[in-house]
Amino acid sequence: MNRLVVAAPASGSGKTTVATGLMRALRRRGTAVAPFKVGPDYIDPGYHCLATGKPGRNLDPVLVGAERIVPLFAHGALGADLAVVEGVMGLFDGRLGTDGEGSTAQVAAQLGAPVLLVVDARGQGRSLAALLHGFRSYDPAVRLAGVVLNQVGSPRHEEVLRAACDEVGLEVFGVLHRETGLAVPSRHLGLVTAAEHGAEAEAAVGQMAEAVARGVDLDAVLRLAASAPPIAVPPWDPAEEVAPVAGEPVVAVAGGSAFTFGYAEHAELLTAAGARVVVVDPLRDEELPTGTRGLVLPGGFPEQHAEQLSANAGLRKAVGEFARAGRPVHAECGGLLYLVEELDGLPMCGALPATGSMTGRLTLGYRDALAPVESSLYLIGDRVTGHEFHRTVVTPAHSADPAWRWRGTDGAVAEGFVIGGVHASYLHTHPAGSPAAVRRFVERCGT
Repeated sequence: MNRLVVAAPASGSGKTTVATGLMRALRRRGTAVAPFKVGPDYIDPGYHCLATGKPGRNLDPVLVGAERIVPLFAHGALGADLAVVEGVMGLFDGRLGTDGEGSTAQVAAQLGAPVLLVVDARGQGRSLAALLHGFRSYDPAVRLAGVVLNQVGSPRHEEVLRAACDEVGLEVFGVLHRETGLAVPSRHLGLVTAAEHGAEAEAAVGQMAEAVARGVDLDAVLRLAASAPPIAVPPWDPAEEVAPVAGEPVVAVAGGSAFTFGYAEHAELLTAAGARVVVVDPLRDEELPTGTRGLVLPGGFPEQHAEQLSANAGLRKAVGEFARAGRPVHAECGGLLYLVEELDGLPMCGALPATGSMTGRLTLGYRDALAPVESSLYLIGDRVTGHEFHRTVVTPAHSADPAWRWRGTDGAVAEGFVIGGVHASYLHTHPAGSPAAVRRFVERCGT
């Protein structure tokens, strides 16, 4: 599989512009591109999907285990000519307190993929040579193969920067001059999701592709990707992770603009476990799909759609009754907010004795969590590593039987709700990291 990683020295350097632009520009040339994102990010993969027409997939060693990265990559790259992997933060930035666990560098080394470094060149001249020398020599397991210069101010500025790259022997694959119209609107957690932004997101992807096609040597990029060595690991197969249950129970999975934070592997595992997956849009659909036996409510931005979600009283009532009847419900972050009694004063499903509200405080980070009680997904003592990413709070923060416990900076933390068949929490988990939980959930749906 021809492949490359698009990385940067720091966040905000232009990785998403270059990676997404490359994906669409190469697709326009007839190349089938498989898109990937390092880390737990849900927003960039939506733009990758727009750019390529294929599901954007995440590669996160922290959430799924380092041993699954190459098989998951091989699975997601099936049928493609080329894979483009967008990095996270700076090249060597990973989980806090580790030596780069979950970093772009770790994933690039595991994949044996060449790295294209996107550098924001504003305010830089010959000093770029020192920066590139440091990044190239820092970890010999990472092959830093070339540079894309971003935010270049003038022809003279480009000359100076190219000379700096020549000094350290790194090829310049492209130059992007200071552009207008390339920004995608942001909000409290980053970019507006592609599903929400609609035609404007498509226009933004098109602009990124045009800028990359003008400024980047696409033929050289293809040659670079083809230099990656063969992958000898077999692709991840959801059918090998879970055994199917009988009866093909219907599992409704919330989608649409309000619930976009999910992993492609989740639906694949649910299907492999014997479920029939049906998407329900809480902004539009007024009832659950016929025969629904289980409900998955992934994350997203329900707080941005609270009025419309609240106005859909028919589905709110159906979800509340479904949950109170003890049926299996798996809710994460945005899904948790949808289940509470009120969100910023607006009625929600009322399946949980709690209220939700926006705050000015960002809660962010990986959590090593333990299941303290049995639920429709986990057994007592099951352990997962998940990720929190929200600016809302739920009051109270947990039920008498919390979904999770973990050790926080201020001591023991209890979080989330296990009530009947409901397992609801702020913690995002990657199902490929805990396939047994998916199998258990579908089994509960069939009873």
